[in-house]
Amino acid sequence: MKKIVFILFCMLACLANVNAQQVTKTAHKKGVKTDVVTTGSMTIRKPNYICISTDNDRDQLIMDGTKFTMTMGGKKHVTDSRKNPQFVTFQAVLEAVINGRQVPAGEDLTVSNKGNEQTITITPTGKKRRQMFTSFVLVVDAKTSAFRLLRMNDRSGGYTEYFFK
Repeated sequence: MKKIVFILFCMLACLANVNAQQVTKTAHKKGVKTDVVTTGSMTIRKPNYICISTDNDRDQLIMDGTKFTMTMGGKKHVTDSRKNPQFVTFQAVLEAVINGRQVPAGEDLTVSNKGNEQTITITPTGKKRRQMFTSFVLVVDAKTSAFRLLRMNDRSGGYTEYFFK
């Protein structure tokens, strides 16, 4: 029975188009000498699901369609890109990268290419003091659309950076 369940699980994973990468997370706080570094994994399920999980699932960053859930330091933050304009472009960019499409143009984003890497910088416009992040930087492999780096810069001058292997 266990073998049948395992085979079914493997088949469903293949059918769901699941892709996984290892990830190293660095949390840098302004004024603190030592960065906090943890490891984990990123799971992608087309067309619009990403889960980055580190520190034995204590910290998570999840995009499920338009819903974003971030759990860090025991605190859970949930938002929806339909209600939070800061995440509209971020969601569109992530979905384009996941599905191997061209990154959509926008006034709050810049795209640069260097070698095999494409760097996408999103600087959300709007009410600055209500935003958790001042900018997002996503580096992807230009040929395979594999994630290389995600950096989220916060209002206090710190950042959270995910390096993907």
